[in-house]
Amino acid sequence: MRAVLVDNQKSKAEKLYVGEVDTPEPENEQVLVKIKAFGLNRMDILQREGHYPVPPGASQILGVEFSGTIEKLGPNAGKWAVGDEVLGLATGGAYAEYIAIGVNFLLPKPPGMSWAIAAAIMENYITAYQALVTIAHLKEGENVLIHTGASGVGTAALQIAKAISVKKMFTTASSESKLQVLHKLVGDEGALHTINYKQENFETKIKQLTDNKGVDVLIDFVGQSHWEKNLGSLAVDGRMVMLGLLSGLDVEKTSLGPILFKRLQITGSTLRSRSKEYQTDLVQRFGQEIMPNISCRSFDDQGNGEADGKPIRVVIHRIYPLAEIVKAHQDMETDSSVGKIVVEI
Repeated sequence: MRAVLVDNQKSKAEKLYVGEVDTPEPENEQVLVKIKAFGLNRMDILQREGHYPVPPGASQILGVEFSGTIEKLGPNAGKWAVGDEVLGLATGGAYAEYIAIGVNFLLPKPPGMSWAIAAAIMENYITAYQALVTIAHLKEGENVLIHTGASGVGTAALQIAKAISVKKMFTTASSESKLQVLHKLVGDEGALHTINYKQENFETKIKQLTDNKGVDVLIDFVGQSHWEKNLGSLAVDGRMVMLGLLSGLDVEKTSLGPILFKRLQITGSTLRSRSKEYQTDLVQRFGQEIMPNISCRSFDDQGNGEADGKPIRVVIHRIYPLAEIVKAHQDMETDSSVGKIVVEI
């Protein structure tokens, strides 16, 4: 089969190429899926550069989310049948024509949903759902801050938070154009407050708009550069979930006082390294609680898209053919995208 390969483990995007590898065989409680499209994620860049260790037993091929059709059944494949249309979450191996995947890592693709939209759901929306619902326990009427709101996980988290009926949503991004798209996506009903973190101090604005209370839940991908302002932005009994460290790992000097006196809960989380049991339970729970609310119509990075009555829409930045995988990675590295980059096979 064809797969995206890397010349070495510390490579620039230009070193990606499409080569030939053996097609995997489905084992017990697995199926073989013929992949139609796969989504790109920041972890793919880190893995390509040698900064993201692959979990034990996972494929060395990049990619953790995909859509496609079931080609072959392994033993004990359960409810699945050859020809079923699915979307899936993997620990690796999605940048390829075929993937062998456990049956509980799959969800049925809704009728009428494109392969590209289906490929853009699993990693981003499950990560957002996990952070907001299963870890932070975000509740109706609370305030929430979601950093990097224009990212794939950010756009997912904003829509899930809106569905929970939070009181006020705050989100940050690096440009006014990105923030304008987020207003179109979420709606200007007074609940969403956008902040250009390069021009404004988000801590100051949040305190102003919450009567100095702060937010109950904070989702952060940035790390070091936001640390102090994050602590200042949290309310008493606030919960912060850290999903990334884009600005660096080390905070040279900080006060632990806010953590103690405001009774803050700070949790780090990665999804890919979780146990098989944890991930499959999360996938199936997500399939029941969130998947029915996701629209079959996409929303583009300019804020255009038709509604179909469902509250959550996948934001697609661009769709590339497999032969342009280098361009797709270069696009992701520019940090100019809103939403998801997808590759079709």
